[in-house]
Amino acid sequence: QAAKSARTVVITGIPDGLLHNDVMTDILMIHFQMSKNNGGDVEEVTYPTVRKGVAYVTFEDEEVVERVLKKDEHRLEDKRLSRYYLLNVTRYCENVSSFII
Repeated sequence: QAAKSARTVVITGIPDGLLHNDVMTDILMIHFQMSKNNGGDVEEVTYPTVRKGVAYVTFEDEEVVERVLKKDEHRLEDKRLSRYYLLNVTRYCENVSSFII
């Protein structure tokens, strides 16, 4: 099993304050599990984080990360949202300074 950081993506552009955090976490999990979004099995969604509108999604398989990053456009759509929101998905990167000994 790949290291957790290799199986995690950073999601930005999440509409802040529209819904309860647990509801938004649920919507994000569903979005990234759907095959139409190039998703796969989600191990964990970390939301909210210290930065507003940012979440971390950890997949069970590293290959899913590659597929999700290749998708042109991630539209967060749900009946609980009044419209769709474009999400920005980037590779999770450990703080580089933590590798300096």
